[in-house]
Amino acid sequence: MPRPIQLALLLAAPLALIGAMVAADRLLAVPSRGYDYVERIVLPPAAHEVGLPEIKGPLDASRPLVVIDAGHGGYDPGAGTEPLIEKNLTLGLAKALRDELLERGGIRVALTRDDDRFLLLPERSGIARRLNADLFISIHADSVESNDQARGASVYTLSERGTSETAARLAAQENRADTINGVQLAGTSDAVSAILVDLSQRETQAKSQQFARLILREISGQMKLHDREVQSAAFVVLKTPDMPSVLFESGYVSNPDDAAMLASAEGRATFAKLTAQAIRAYFARQSNQ
Repeated sequence: MPRPIQLALLLAAPLALIGAMVAADRLLAVPSRGYDYVERIVLPPAAHEVGLPEIKGPLDASRPLVVIDAGHGGYDPGAGTEPLIEKNLTLGLAKALRDELLERGGIRVALTRDDDRFLLLPERSGIARRLNADLFISIHADSVESNDQARGASVYTLSERGTSETAARLAAQENRADTINGVQLAGTSDAVSAILVDLSQRETQAKSQQFARLILREISGQMKLHDREVQSAAFVVLKTPDMPSVLFESGYVSNPDDAAMLASAEGRATFAKLTAQAIRAYFARQSNQ
């Protein structure tokens, strides 16, 4: 047999074996084998801004605008377990607050989300800034796995350093909403990072502190308080240089009493009424000033 033919046969044999193995795998393998453990998460396109929500309330654009952010959503459930998970509780509270403000009139309102969808943390405050909001409030619910006795509401403003270990823990916990398996989904520019220590934002910070104190004043004696003083932490969602912003931890989903209150119609109504009173008091003070 000529030598070229011998070499061709030597090369053809392993190629034929590989081809047979591939064909057998295609024919005999279980459908979707190797893919049943993969969870696919649809994220918003990085190159485009999210759509702006509808502004409800008076048509007069001179009326103050409040943007209410229901924490978490979509693939990010937040704290708690079904059926009392944070993303559902915060959405219920946000809608109740919106309805309370609209019922009394005089204030325009928009929600960062009114359904179960995921938003990056900068997108939440970004929506408020693009709408030129006068006030931004992000609603959350805390959880402590090792202590189901912890309960009550807390109000936070932005700070480079937290007021306590609890504040630092909570900020780290909420800021992880923009990560999947440790991968950051949204970058933070140097300009935004500088907001934390930019002394030129004293007026905005002072207004945030004023609003936070008004919330605590209104809910004191009406809702259980975890912290009676305004707390501060480096929350990504509060990194807005020119808009008063607070993060309202409405209670602990890890506490049965708090969770039941936040999930009930009565609890949502109480939360909405007291927070709306604080919002109106804030705008009344701003108009007087």
